[in-house]
Amino acid sequence: MLHYLSSSPFTFLSLAVIIIFSITLHELAHGEAAIAQGDNTPTKTGHMTLNPVVHMGWPSLVFLLIAGVAWGQMPVNPDRFREGRRGRILVAAAGPLSNLALAFISLVFYNFEKMAMTETSFLAEFWYLAAGTNLMLFFFNLLPLPPLDGFQIAKEFFPGFKAFEGSQFGLFSLMLLSILGLLEGLHILVSSILGLLT
Repeated sequence: MLHYLSSSPFTFLSLAVIIIFSITLHELAHGEAAIAQGDNTPTKTGHMTLNPVVHMGWPSLVFLLIAGVAWGQMPVNPDRFREGRRGRILVAAAGPLSNLALAFISLVFYNFEKMAMTETSFLAEFWYLAAGTNLMLFFFNLLPLPPLDGFQIAKEFFPGFKAFEGSQFGLFSLMLLSILGLLEGLHILVSSILGLLT
């Protein structure tokens, strides 16, 4: 992110806005799904708000602006979900699915903007960045590693995964996969999808 700040302030500002907005809606999607399942924890804790500081916290926001890394949280109580296992899957999946929806909405705006302009505009670049960023968030969050949403889903299908809950396994795995080129692989996947849809 600091590289973008010096080389392309527009990209820096766009990515910051897109990531903050996308993470905020991601967490709100978890909250809405939990409430639909009968859990009022998101409301009681004051997390049903568009305020990104509530969802991300200042450390996450600072890390985003410096390193391009950010996270969020939505407090829920799975014991209150009326549908039990199915409810846990739905609540976990709601976040990534919100990013998928944002990606396709952004693609619609991008294609409209591209058709309206004879050359690429800043607005078209913004929507393209939004689509790519949200596709990355969608695929990344579905990785079956704690504390990602993919892990919450996977452990409902494979009970053995629960042994890794609350451990440092997920953090170390993410670090290792990053070193081995996971993020680059996801970037190639996302770029290929965007190439097909634009």
